[in-house]
Amino acid sequence: MEEILKSGYVCHPQQLYTLRRVTVAEGKARGMDIIEACTAGGLQVDFLPDMGLDIGQVRYKGVNMTFISKSGYDSPAANLPVETEFLHTFPGGLLYTCGLRTTGGAHRDGEEWQPMHGRYHGLSAEPIAAFVEDGCVVIRGTVRETALFGCNLQLTRTIRIPAMGAQILVEDELTNLGFRPEEYALLYHCNFGYPLVCEECHLELPEARKTSPRTPFAATALGRETSFDPPVPGEEERVFFHEDMEHRAALVNRALHTRVELTWSDTLPILAQWRSMASGDYVCGLEPTNCYIMGRKFERENGTLPVLQPFEMVRTGLKFHFATV
Repeated sequence: MEEILKSGYVCHPQQLYTLRRVTVAEGKARGMDIIEACTAGGLQVDFLPDMGLDIGQVRYKGVNMTFISKSGYDSPAANLPVETEFLHTFPGGLLYTCGLRTTGGAHRDGEEWQPMHGRYHGLSAEPIAAFVEDGCVVIRGTVRETALFGCNLQLTRTIRIPAMGAQILVEDELTNLGFRPEEYALLYHCNFGYPLVCEECHLELPEARKTSPRTPFAATALGRETSFDPPVPGEEERVFFHEDMEHRAALVNRALHTRVELTWSDTLPILAQWRSMASGDYVCGLEPTNCYIMGRKFERENGTLPVLQPFEMVRTGLKFHFATV
């Protein structure tokens, strides 16, 4: 970027990127803070500091890439999960982080209530830093999930976007700041929608993989989990688990001349694929995770709930790469 600034083609860096903070002034999302970033490579990205520094709507070269649910953006006060309110508040967006202590359905684990997909997305990141460094837009914040006499988990997130490119790199460090071992669960709910996802779209997965359906209905689509149907009113969702594979997947829509590749760290050994062809809820979710999305209690009973020792830290990461094909 420095070379371009010295070339004489531009007189202000904002010809190459935009980085600004805005606050929604009206409607149900009133009071919501958004960090907007745009790059010379064609990305327009909403970052949501009040929602765990997750990622909302993303456009590539002006075209929406993400699934935005019926609920859309909401005020920070409405996003803390209560009972089963997830279904009424889930906004979609490119990245909705689930955890830090459970993923999956709402349930009671002993005396503690575990909301659907955990509490993470209802927690605000602080402090927030947003700046440009070494040719990248950088956004950083820390989220803590805590309880009196209970957990003390801290996740520090750093997001980098090359100012001249079309990539989003998410790097997380999850640390147990408590004095006892802490079970944890992480699911990176990445949600893609129309016009990227449609009958002209194809999901690329490594041929060498183990695929298993979550439900009998999902099993009816084994062998065609990489293709998409037209919208079907009221159709049940399907979820597949992909394992023992290279950590990459891509959505390719040649009619749209667009390819979106997702890669992720080895600390997320499972890729859950959410495939909903229901009219109005039409979405493909690609969800790297460290568990089987069964809920904290059931993961423990299944022996698939990982543990962080006191002051132990684990790193996880995702990379989104948008390209024209």
